[in-house]
Amino acid sequence: MLTTSTVARAGLDAIALKPTECDVSRAASIPAETIAVDYEGREYVPAPSVLESLSADADVFVTTPVRADGFDPLGDDSLLADLPASVSRVLVAGHPAYLTDEERERAVAPRLGAALETDPDAWVGSESVERIAMATGATQYDLLSRSTPRELRALRAAGFEGDLAVYAPAVFAGEDDAVLDAVGDYVARRRPVARALPEDCATDSSATGRAREVLLKAAGDYALVGTEREVSEQTDSLREAGATTVVGYPARGLDPLLE
Repeated sequence: MLTTSTVARAGLDAIALKPTECDVSRAASIPAETIAVDYEGREYVPAPSVLESLSADADVFVTTPVRADGFDPLGDDSLLADLPASVSRVLVAGHPAYLTDEERERAVAPRLGAALETDPDAWVGSESVERIAMATGATQYDLLSRSTPRELRALRAAGFEGDLAVYAPAVFAGEDDAVLDAVGDYVARRRPVARALPEDCATDSSATGRAREVLLKAAGDYALVGTEREVSEQTDSLREAGATTVVGYPARGLDPLLE
Protein backbone atom coordinates (compact mmCIF):
# COMPACT_ATOMS: atom_id res chain seq x y z
CA MET A 1 0.00 0.00 0.00
CA LEU A 2 1.32 3.45 -0.84
CA THR A 3 1.84 5.50 2.29
CA THR A 4 0.68 8.63 0.46
CA SER A 5 -2.79 7.27 -0.27
CA THR A 6 -5.99 8.43 1.40
CA VAL A 7 -6.62 4.85 2.50
CA ALA A 8 -3.30 4.74 4.36
CA ARG A 9 -3.48 8.26 5.79
CA ALA A 10 -6.96 7.54 7.17
CA GLY A 11 -5.75 4.32 8.76
CA LEU A 12 -8.14 2.06 6.86
CA ASP A 13 -7.10 -1.57 6.51
CA ALA A 14 -9.73 -2.33 3.88
CA ILE A 15 -12.43 -0.71 1.79
CA ALA A 16 -15.97 -1.97 1.24
CA LEU A 17 -17.77 -1.61 -2.08
CA LYS A 18 -21.48 -1.56 -2.90
CA PRO A 19 -22.00 -2.87 -6.47
CA THR A 20 -25.21 -0.85 -6.92
CA GLU A 21 -23.37 2.39 -6.21
CA CYS A 22 -20.10 2.04 -8.08
CA ASP A 23 -18.23 0.21 -10.80
CA VAL A 24 -16.43 -2.34 -8.65
CA SER A 25 -13.67 -2.73 -11.21
CA ARG A 26 -12.53 0.86 -10.45
CA ALA A 27 -11.28 -0.35 -7.10
CA ALA A 28 -8.25 -1.75 -8.92
CA SER A 29 -6.92 1.82 -8.90
CA ILE A 30 -7.28 2.17 -5.13
CA PRO A 31 -4.18 1.19 -3.13
CA ALA A 32 -6.00 -1.00 -0.63
CA GLU A 33 -4.65 -4.29 0.67
CA THR A 34 -8.13 -5.71 1.28
CA ILE A 35 -11.41 -5.17 -0.59
CA ALA A 36 -14.79 -6.34 0.72
CA VAL A 37 -17.73 -6.47 -1.70
CA ASP A 38 -21.15 -6.02 -0.11
CA TYR A 39 -24.13 -8.16 -1.13
CA GLU A 40 -27.08 -6.27 -2.60
CA GLY A 41 -28.83 -9.11 -4.42
CA ARG A 42 -27.56 -11.96 -6.56
CA GLU A 43 -27.98 -9.92 -9.74
CA TYR A 44 -25.38 -7.46 -8.47
CA VAL A 45 -22.61 -9.91 -7.57
CA PRO A 46 -19.62 -8.78 -9.70
CA ALA A 47 -18.57 -10.94 -12.61
CA PRO A 48 -15.90 -13.57 -11.82
CA SER A 49 -13.47 -11.81 -14.16
CA VAL A 50 -13.80 -8.56 -12.17
CA LEU A 51 -13.22 -10.32 -8.86
CA GLU A 52 -10.27 -12.21 -10.30
CA SER A 53 -8.73 -8.98 -11.54
CA LEU A 54 -9.14 -7.26 -8.16
CA SER A 55 -7.61 -10.21 -6.34
CA ALA A 56 -4.39 -9.85 -8.30
CA ASP A 57 -3.36 -6.93 -6.08
CA ALA A 58 -5.58 -7.23 -3.00
CA ASP A 59 -7.24 -9.71 -0.70
CA VAL A 60 -10.86 -9.80 -1.87
CA PHE A 61 -13.84 -10.83 0.25
CA VAL A 62 -17.35 -11.24 -1.16
CA THR A 63 -20.34 -11.15 1.16
CA THR A 64 -22.52 -14.24 0.71
CA PRO A 65 -25.79 -14.69 2.66
CA VAL A 66 -25.93 -18.30 3.81
CA ARG A 67 -29.75 -18.29 3.68
CA ALA A 68 -29.93 -17.10 0.06
CA ASP A 69 -30.41 -19.46 -2.87
CA GLY A 70 -27.11 -19.76 -4.67
CA PHE A 71 -25.07 -19.43 -1.48
CA ASP A 72 -26.93 -21.84 0.81
CA PRO A 73 -24.48 -24.57 1.92
CA LEU A 74 -27.41 -26.80 2.88
CA GLY A 75 -29.34 -26.24 -0.32
CA ASP A 76 -28.73 -24.35 -3.55
CA ASP A 77 -25.09 -23.26 -3.54
CA SER A 78 -24.73 -22.94 -7.30
CA LEU A 79 -23.34 -19.38 -7.23
CA LEU A 80 -20.32 -20.45 -5.18
CA ALA A 81 -18.87 -22.15 -8.23
CA ASP A 82 -18.64 -18.74 -9.94
CA LEU A 83 -16.45 -17.24 -7.22
CA PRO A 84 -12.76 -17.39 -8.18
CA ALA A 85 -10.56 -19.53 -5.95
CA SER A 86 -8.55 -16.40 -5.09
CA VAL A 87 -11.61 -14.77 -3.47
CA SER A 88 -12.61 -15.26 0.17
CA ARG A 89 -16.06 -14.88 1.70
CA VAL A 90 -17.88 -12.93 4.37
CA LEU A 91 -20.62 -15.25 5.64
CA VAL A 92 -23.74 -13.41 6.78
CA ALA A 93 -27.29 -14.29 7.72
CA GLY A 94 -28.45 -11.89 5.03
CA HIS A 95 -30.41 -8.65 5.19
CA PRO A 96 -34.16 -9.42 4.96
CA ALA A 97 -34.51 -6.85 2.17
CA TYR A 98 -32.46 -9.11 -0.09
CA LEU A 99 -34.15 -12.39 0.87
CA THR A 100 -37.42 -14.03 -0.10
CA ASP A 101 -39.97 -15.03 2.54
CA GLU A 102 -38.77 -18.63 2.27
CA GLU A 103 -35.11 -17.67 2.64
CA ARG A 104 -35.82 -15.57 5.74
CA GLU A 105 -37.23 -18.66 7.48
CA ARG A 106 -34.07 -20.73 7.07
CA ALA A 107 -31.96 -21.47 10.14
CA VAL A 108 -28.71 -19.50 10.28
CA ALA A 109 -26.53 -21.48 12.71
CA PRO A 110 -26.27 -24.78 10.83
CA ARG A 111 -25.62 -22.91 7.58
CA LEU A 112 -22.79 -20.87 9.05
CA GLY A 113 -21.29 -24.06 10.43
CA ALA A 114 -21.53 -25.85 7.10
CA ALA A 115 -20.08 -22.89 5.19
CA LEU A 116 -17.10 -22.63 7.55
CA GLU A 117 -16.33 -26.30 7.04
CA THR A 118 -15.59 -25.56 3.38
CA ASP A 119 -14.15 -22.07 3.91
CA PRO A 120 -12.59 -21.93 7.41
CA ASP A 121 -10.87 -18.60 6.71
CA ALA A 122 -14.12 -16.76 5.96
CA TRP A 123 -15.23 -13.79 8.02
CA VAL A 124 -18.61 -14.00 9.77
CA GLY A 125 -20.93 -11.00 9.83
CA SER A 126 -22.40 -10.59 13.30
CA GLU A 127 -25.36 -8.32 12.47
CA SER A 128 -28.53 -9.78 14.07
CA VAL A 129 -26.71 -13.06 14.92
CA GLU A 130 -24.04 -11.87 17.36
CA ARG A 131 -24.01 -14.92 19.64
CA ILE A 132 -24.08 -17.39 16.78
CA ALA A 133 -21.27 -15.54 14.99
CA MET A 134 -19.12 -15.47 18.12
CA ALA A 135 -19.68 -19.18 18.68
CA THR A 136 -18.06 -19.96 15.31
CA GLY A 137 -14.71 -18.55 16.47
CA ALA A 138 -14.16 -17.10 12.99
CA THR A 139 -13.15 -13.51 12.26
CA GLN A 140 -16.01 -11.35 13.50
CA TYR A 141 -17.25 -8.69 11.07
CA ASP A 142 -19.11 -6.06 13.10
CA LEU A 143 -20.87 -2.84 12.21
CA LEU A 144 -19.50 0.19 14.04
CA SER A 145 -21.79 1.52 16.75
CA ARG A 146 -21.47 3.71 19.82
CA SER A 147 -20.84 0.58 21.91
CA THR A 148 -18.19 -0.96 19.66
CA PRO A 149 -15.08 0.23 21.56
CA ARG A 150 -16.52 -1.05 24.84
CA GLU A 151 -17.49 -4.38 23.28
CA LEU A 152 -14.05 -4.82 21.72
CA ARG A 153 -12.33 -4.22 25.04
CA ALA A 154 -14.70 -6.63 26.77
CA LEU A 155 -14.00 -9.38 24.24
CA ARG A 156 -10.25 -8.98 24.61
CA ALA A 157 -10.52 -8.86 28.41
CA ALA A 158 -12.56 -12.08 28.29
CA GLY A 159 -9.75 -13.79 26.39
CA PHE A 160 -11.03 -13.71 22.80
CA GLU A 161 -7.92 -13.92 20.65
CA GLY A 162 -9.52 -14.12 17.20
CA ASP A 163 -9.64 -11.39 14.59
CA LEU A 164 -12.19 -8.60 14.96
CA ALA A 165 -13.05 -6.60 11.84
CA VAL A 166 -15.13 -3.43 12.12
CA TYR A 167 -17.15 -2.03 9.21
CA ALA A 168 -18.12 1.64 9.02
CA PRO A 169 -19.06 4.22 6.39
CA ALA A 170 -16.22 6.70 5.92
CA VAL A 171 -16.93 10.34 5.12
CA PHE A 172 -13.91 12.50 4.39
CA ALA A 173 -15.63 15.80 5.06
CA GLY A 174 -16.15 18.11 7.99
CA GLU A 175 -19.16 20.05 6.74
CA ASP A 176 -22.40 19.00 8.40
CA ASP A 177 -24.41 19.07 5.18
CA ALA A 178 -21.89 16.83 3.41
CA VAL A 179 -21.94 14.37 6.30
CA LEU A 180 -25.74 14.17 6.39
CA ASP A 181 -26.03 13.74 2.63
CA ALA A 182 -23.50 10.90 2.81
CA VAL A 183 -24.67 8.94 5.86
CA GLY A 184 -27.86 10.53 7.18
CA ASP A 185 -30.09 7.80 5.75
CA TYR A 186 -27.71 5.10 6.96
CA VAL A 187 -27.55 6.22 10.57
CA ALA A 188 -31.29 6.92 10.63
CA ARG A 189 -31.90 3.21 10.06
CA ARG A 190 -29.96 2.18 13.15
CA ARG A 191 -32.49 1.23 15.79
CA PRO A 192 -31.47 3.60 18.62
CA VAL A 193 -31.33 6.50 16.18
CA ALA A 194 -34.68 5.70 14.60
CA ARG A 195 -36.28 5.74 18.05
CA ALA A 196 -34.81 9.16 18.82
CA LEU A 197 -35.78 10.84 15.55
CA PRO A 198 -39.00 12.82 15.11
CA GLU A 199 -41.55 11.02 12.95
CA ASP A 200 -41.28 11.54 9.17
CA CYS A 201 -38.28 13.86 9.48
CA ALA A 202 -35.75 14.52 6.75
CA THR A 203 -32.49 12.60 7.17
CA ASP A 204 -30.23 14.40 4.69
CA SER A 205 -28.80 17.93 4.67
CA SER A 206 -32.32 19.37 4.74
CA ALA A 207 -32.85 18.01 8.29
CA THR A 208 -33.44 20.70 10.90
CA GLY A 209 -33.89 21.07 14.64
CA ARG A 210 -33.77 17.98 16.81
CA ALA A 211 -33.57 15.65 13.79
CA ARG A 212 -30.40 17.35 12.60
CA GLU A 213 -28.89 17.24 16.08
CA VAL A 214 -29.65 13.52 16.49
CA LEU A 215 -28.35 12.62 13.04
CA LEU A 216 -25.07 14.51 13.42
CA LYS A 217 -24.43 12.92 16.81
CA ALA A 218 -25.24 9.49 15.35
CA ALA A 219 -22.90 10.06 12.41
CA GLY A 220 -20.04 10.25 14.90
CA ASP A 221 -21.19 7.03 16.57
CA TYR A 222 -21.88 4.90 13.50
CA ALA A 223 -19.48 6.28 10.88
CA LEU A 224 -15.90 7.48 10.48
CA VAL A 225 -16.24 11.20 9.80
CA GLY A 226 -13.85 14.10 9.30
CA THR A 227 -10.50 14.87 7.74
CA GLU A 228 -8.06 12.08 6.98
CA ARG A 229 -6.26 12.86 10.24
CA GLU A 230 -9.52 12.78 12.23
CA VAL A 231 -10.58 9.50 10.66
CA SER A 232 -7.11 8.11 11.38
CA GLU A 233 -7.54 9.01 15.05
CA GLN A 234 -10.82 7.08 15.07
CA THR A 235 -9.33 4.01 13.39
CA ASP A 236 -6.38 4.10 15.79
CA SER A 237 -8.82 4.15 18.72
CA LEU A 238 -10.65 1.11 17.36
CA ARG A 239 -7.42 -0.83 17.02
CA GLU A 240 -6.36 0.18 20.52
CA ALA A 241 -9.69 -1.20 21.74
CA GLY A 242 -9.03 -4.54 20.06
CA ALA A 243 -9.98 -4.35 16.39
CA THR A 244 -7.61 -6.06 13.99
CA THR A 245 -9.13 -4.72 10.76
CA VAL A 246 -11.02 -1.49 10.07
CA VAL A 247 -13.10 -1.60 6.90
CA GLY A 248 -14.30 1.70 5.46
CA TYR A 249 -17.17 2.06 3.03
CA PRO A 250 -16.55 5.28 1.02
CA ALA A 251 -19.96 6.86 1.53
CA ARG A 252 -19.25 9.70 -0.92
CA GLY A 253 -18.06 7.40 -3.69
CA LEU A 254 -14.70 6.09 -4.82
CA ASP A 255 -13.26 9.34 -6.16
CA PRO A 256 -11.81 10.51 -2.81
CA LEU A 257 -9.82 7.27 -2.63
CA LEU A 258 -8.49 7.27 -6.18
CA GLU A 259 -4.99 8.53 -6.76
